[in-house]
Amino acid sequence: MKKINFVTHILPHGIAIAVFLIVTIFFYNPIFFENKAINQSDIQQWEGSSKSMRDFRQQTGEEPLWSESMFSGMPGYLVNVEWGNKVVGYLKSILAFKLPHPVANIYLAFLCYYILLLTFGVRPYLAIGGAIAFGLSSYLIIGLSVGHSSRIGAIAFMPLVMAGIHLAFTNRRILGFGVTTAGLALHFRENHLQMTYYLLLIVAIYGIIQLILFLKAKQGFQFLQSVGALMPAVIIAVGTFFGPMWAITEYSTYSRGKSELTAPDTREQSSGLDRSYAFQYNYAILEPLTLLIPNFYGGSSQHLMAADQDSYVYKALARTGDEKTFNQLAYYTGAYWGPQTPLPYYAGAIIVFLFAVGIAFAEKKYTWWLVAVCVLAVMMSWGSNFAKFNYFIFDYLPGYNKFRSVTFAVIMIIMAMPLLGLLGVEKIMVEGLTKPNKKKLLIAFGATGGICLFFILFAGMLSFVRQGEEQLPSWFISALADDRKSLLRSDALRSLAFILAAFIVLYLEIWKKISPLAFYFFLIAMITIDIAIVDNRHFTKENYKRKRENAAFIASEADQEILKDKSYYRVYNLQNAFLEARTSYFHHSAGGYHGVKLRRYQDLYDSCLYKETNELIRNVQAGNMDLNQYGVINMLNIKYMVFGPQRDNIIPNMAASGNAWFVKDLIVVDTPTEELKTVCELDTRKTAVVNGSEFKVESFAFDSTATISLTEHNPNHLKYESQSQENVFAVFSEIYYPKGWVVTIDGKEAEILRADYVLRAMPVPAGKHSIEFNFRPRAYVVGNKITTFSSWLMLLVVLGSIGWTFKESKDE
Repeated sequence: MKKINFVTHILPHGIAIAVFLIVTIFFYNPIFFENKAINQSDIQQWEGSSKSMRDFRQQTGEEPLWSESMFSGMPGYLVNVEWGNKVVGYLKSILAFKLPHPVANIYLAFLCYYILLLTFGVRPYLAIGGAIAFGLSSYLIIGLSVGHSSRIGAIAFMPLVMAGIHLAFTNRRILGFGVTTAGLALHFRENHLQMTYYLLLIVAIYGIIQLILFLKAKQGFQFLQSVGALMPAVIIAVGTFFGPMWAITEYSTYSRGKSELTAPDTREQSSGLDRSYAFQYNYAILEPLTLLIPNFYGGSSQHLMAADQDSYVYKALARTGDEKTFNQLAYYTGAYWGPQTPLPYYAGAIIVFLFAVGIAFAEKKYTWWLVAVCVLAVMMSWGSNFAKFNYFIFDYLPGYNKFRSVTFAVIMIIMAMPLLGLLGVEKIMVEGLTKPNKKKLLIAFGATGGICLFFILFAGMLSFVRQGEEQLPSWFISALADDRKSLLRSDALRSLAFILAAFIVLYLEIWKKISPLAFYFFLIAMITIDIAIVDNRHFTKENYKRKRENAAFIASEADQEILKDKSYYRVYNLQNAFLEARTSYFHHSAGGYHGVKLRRYQDLYDSCLYKETNELIRNVQAGNMDLNQYGVINMLNIKYMVFGPQRDNIIPNMAASGNAWFVKDLIVVDTPTEELKTVCELDTRKTAVVNGSEFKVESFAFDSTATISLTEHNPNHLKYESQSQENVFAVFSEIYYPKGWVVTIDGKEAEILRADYVLRAMPVPAGKHSIEFNFRPRAYVVGNKITTFSSWLMLLVVLGSIGWTFKESKDE
């Protein structure tokens, strides 16, 4: 049995955990000491979107699977469905010492990256610095500040997954099996598949390098053994996420899947996102240099330099003596001059320098792997600015066309740089200051410091003018460019200073002029200060709010007036209908805020509802209050439209079609394009349109005395009572979704048809009937059982692998 030395084997890890806790608490101190919370814009939208589902769960104890409060109804999988993987959540809570959400994700990023560095043989005190560099990188801090908690949570566990995989490939297969299982389960639970995709790319490149090395060493069987140890880990971890994955994959076909509309040129369309949408946010070719020089492209797009009286542009505007000109042009004084990235992702000048050290000193197998990861990430982040490559992988790399914001690929660089950098430092500390090592170290310093020095001296060679700004006055552009140039030079000088400091400290350590502990302390402190200063430019006291201080969710006069109506209807906010979730907080909304809405509903908005909305606003302003002409608005049962918070900002709609109705006529078309075009022109109260290539409708009659009414409703269940003397055709103001909804007439299952492009419909026989819709998706009913079982199995695997490892340690 190995003898455990407290100072060597336990104390460093205790210090690491303490440092991570201190940094987390210090960086987010208003949360811990001032009873504040991060003011996350996307979280506010989520609170509005998920309110009705959370209320239903709390009131009934049942799980809401359908969201009634957004886009006239949609599956709730990506809103607020809870699954049977709570044990995975408990594991996360334990690892995070029950730190408050969402800052627990930053602590977990520290911890998981620390574990990753340890598995690669980096000594603990060095690993602390690398972990802080990863967890405090502006990529994570910016993401957390805007409410991308699931993305940051998924990122936090990426290093843990990689640590488990590396353990399996370095003859620690049982422990690697357990760590990979836990890491992947925790990562999957955060439910951010774009980050999972980037993790897969990192692992794929690692796997290719390992396969080459094993084959070269004629150890193909050992490679298969390592892969064999990881396959059960992947299966169990996927099992913990099986229900959500099934549901989301199924839903993606109807949200981000191939458009059913026929394009004018009739060419085959992508099964994923449109290129223009996917590549909306790209890096400029030189923009990855913000990893080294944060203000290379000016910094934040929200930073208006006219607010700084010492800026060139303020002085130039002041010289005009014209207040109107000053105010008009001040809007165009944004510091950022790149394409469309709102904030810069900064890895840290010291980390970039250490990355260069890693390239020079680390083992070649790690250098090739991590450099390849960084190169791939840079090319992906360029998006349409590197069109041939990115359009190719967008069209042919499986699954890649499901994601947007290609600048998110920078996370692969943020993960790779500290690892290679610390591997390089570890190697040079072991080898010492030999003549070849001295030369390599100077080259690493010269390469990174030289880039900074180049832009200090020759910044003027860049344009500093954003596309479209050429139309502004030349004197104004000149002053604006001078300010942006000053920002670049200032940050280049700052980065050079940090690189020089790190170089000196590292040189002194390997020259044995300072103690290792002093070196660790200075390196950790410099890394932390370097990155934290830049973080604080974008994450300030203004990013916090008092807990329970949320004016957005205080019912307005309009809300209170509408809520007096206790029937089931929808509300349509005429102001930014698809960009706000406040309406969803109080009402069943025809709009909402979500990146993955049903594609057909988006089509309906783009082709019909948007046009009707603009026409309605014009007519109401002209005093024309006849609402019978708006077929789409009425078929969605929009009973109230609002355009402000006051009581007189409500437009009641007595022409709304209600919860269900019988139509007199039916138009049958052959394509989705005809279907959508027709519904835009219909009187939907009297006539419906059905795609005959998908649904067959038996003949029916119209009974003017027939009635149908909604008698019960909740997110998973709707009940109607109907009576007619003839076989009739009913249309329901509920959104059609083919996976999970089951309808019965007097207890006998019937077929749900789709009418009017997005609504449910069905033939109803003559007589008095009870019609019930129930949402019972197999993805939840079956998938959740698998998820629950796999989650408990994951826990057993983790405990078993840890126990096995301790047993092996005792036996040695």
